[in-house]
Amino acid sequence: MASCLYYLLPAVGGYALTSLYFLRNPQILHKMKQTAFRCTHISHRGGSGERIENTIEAFTHAVEVGTEMLELDCHLTKDGFVMVSHDENLLRQTGQDVSISSLNLEDLPPYKETLEVTFKTGHFSTGSDRKLALLEDVFRKFPHTAVNIEVKENNIVLIEKISELVKQYNREGISVWASVDSTIMENCRKINSSMPYMFSQKRGLQLLLLYYTGLLPFVPLGESFLQFYFPPIFNKAYIPDTEILKSRLVIFLIERLTMRKALFKHLRERGIQIHLFVCNEEQDIDAAFAAGATGVMTDYPTLLSNYIRRRKQAT
Repeated sequence: MASCLYYLLPAVGGYALTSLYFLRNPQILHKMKQTAFRCTHISHRGGSGERIENTIEAFTHAVEVGTEMLELDCHLTKDGFVMVSHDENLLRQTGQDVSISSLNLEDLPPYKETLEVTFKTGHFSTGSDRKLALLEDVFRKFPHTAVNIEVKENNIVLIEKISELVKQYNREGISVWASVDSTIMENCRKINSSMPYMFSQKRGLQLLLLYYTGLLPFVPLGESFLQFYFPPIFNKAYIPDTEILKSRLVIFLIERLTMRKALFKHLRERGIQIHLFVCNEEQDIDAAFAAGATGVMTDYPTLLSNYIRRRKQAT
């Protein structure tokens, strides 16, 4: 037993030191990723706290106040149009219990006059534009603005149509595949591998496992973006539906496991951008950047723009 320890301990110590060295110096083993854009300001659903979510009016307002990326979700109508909408079922957004996939474009109902901000309970937004937007209209109006496209359903036709629009408007470098589902992400990548993409939930867990076992510095990563919830927003600005996430202990453990400055620094030095969401209070924005985020996603683009402006003036 003693003889085994004699060899084992130096081996483990050598591995730990080697791993730590390459964790701190990733450029030795990996070429830094060069994405077509880098962003600090991301508007969640186009800034759903200041205008009705996912409308052209919301996207226009967000871009005018300085956003660098629009975050949105897409679904397919019965007659094959790619719509920008967070939900496939329109009850929450329009008051009508119908799905986008069951309706033709011309039959889609308008948004409600006011909508509650999902990540700021008890707060509502309104606007003059209540029309569901076409993804193509977003691409036409904002040809140079990065767009984070989340795909929530494993619909090959939808993914193909999104890819076709991205290619048609020559924006593969500034359009990001986003999905927490690893199967959906695999299909997105198969259909268009030229677009940068984020870590799925499964890949995010693998990332943490690699980090805590010391293997991360030695493993190549295809993803260009790490995007996930900023844990402190839970049960404060946002009340989750999942019961387990209502536990303070669970949120504390998630925060301790994920908010690792050494991990974020390593990813940044490999060219991977870290986006934390959804931060709708200045203290959360400040804490997210302090944790090592390269970008913050918010429902209040004016709030985030003012924060970034003040921070630049102070430095």
